Amino acid sequence: MSNYLMIASRDCFEYGDVGYFCNQAQDLAANGNDVTLFLVQNAVLMARKGIDCNPLPGVLEGGSKVEVLADGFCLKERGVKSGSMLSGVKVSDVDHLVDLLTQDGVKAVWH
Repeated sequence: MSNYLMIASRDCFEYGDVGYFCNQAQDLAANGNDVTLFLVQNAVLMARKGIDCNPLPGVLEGGSKVEVLADGFCLKERGVKSGSMLSGVKVSDVDHLVDLLTQDGVKAVWH
């Protein structure tokens, strides 16, 4: 199987295709692939609890094998505190993103 790094930079409030991107991450993981969904820029807004029509809880629920990371700088810049985040979202940083991008065989998709 493959190793996918899916980088989301768009939020579900402004773009209608974010749900598709999240579903794609779930489908790839369900087919046995290693999948990391890394939230940057406005996509970190989806990491907050209590948002209507947010596709991210679906990625995190039901025994999903998708690892969801959110950039700490982007979270701070947008006023998202760790206590207000969905369970299962881990705070990370750009250094870790670069490490993930440089792994052998990783397939990166930016949205």
